[in-house]
Amino acid sequence: MRLTLEALKEGKVLNHLSVVGDGIEAMAFLRRTGRYASAPRPDLIMLDLNLPKKDGREVLALIKADEKLRRIPIIVLTTSEAEEDILRAYNLNANCYITKPVDLDQFIRVIRSIQDFWLTIVKLPPDGMGYVI
Repeated sequence: MRLTLEALKEGKVLNHLSVVGDGIEAMAFLRRTGRYASAPRPDLIMLDLNLPKKDGREVLALIKADEKLRRIPIIVLTTSEAEEDILRAYNLNANCYITKPVDLDQFIRVIRSIQDFWLTIVKLPPDGMGYVI
C-alpha cells in the first residue's frame, strides 16, 4: 500500500482519495456502516487481491453482487501475475487487472495512466465522489 500511496502522491493525483487497510474496512466504507457512515461513494475502486482480514477476491465478489455497488468500476491492482487470479478477477467482473510494477517510476506511470483513462476519458456512473484503494 505504501508504494501505491507514494505513486499517487508523486503522480499528483488530484481526485479525492480514501484509503482503507483491509477487506473488512473496505466493505464497511463502501456500505457506509459504523465509522464510515458518511463516507463518499467512490467513482473508482483500486483493489489489491492481498488484503488482510478479507482478501480482495472476496471483496470483489461482494461488491459485484451488491445492487448498490456493482456499477462502480474496479481496477485490480496487485502483485499477482497468476493466471488463476487474472481469470478469477475477470470472472468476478473486475473492469481491469493490472500487475503492480516494482519500479517506482514505472508505477507512477501506471497510476497516471489509470487517472488519465478512468478519471478523465471514461464516463463513470453518477453519484461518485472519489476513489478507494
